Amino acid sequence: MTRTEQQVKLPLPSRALVLYGIIGVCGVTLDYLLFLLLFNVAGMHEQVANAISTSVGIANNFVFNAWLNFRTRDRLLRRFARFYSVGLAGMALTFLLLQLGSGAFGWNPNLVKAAAIPLVVGLQYLINKRWSFG
Repeated sequence: MTRTEQQVKLPLPSRALVLYGIIGVCGVTLDYLLFLLLFNVAGMHEQVANAISTSVGIANNFVFNAWLNFRTRDRLLRRFARFYSVGLAGMALTFLLLQLGSGAFGWNPNLVKAAAIPLVVGLQYLINKRWSFG
């Protein structure tokens, strides 16, 4: 095989990373749909709706990551506390972004929440991989 015929082999993402991503998408979807329901249908204040929806998403993601992905059964309370702490930090960041976006700039809270998700999820993955499940 000549050099031009050789294929460049890219490293494949780990099973854990792929599964974390799938679980994360499910949790983010649950979080966002619940936020939309609480804010738009139930008429809750955006910050209260965000706190509830994010908490549900965090708990969902912990259960599925512990059970399916990292298959951890030890120190679950400690792991959950760490995972939830990371989630609370993400919630705080989302809170600030909602304050700035919808409060200071008058942007639609639905769009601000949607835009915050990729940033928050990326940071949480990096921290959870090493600290919560490492």
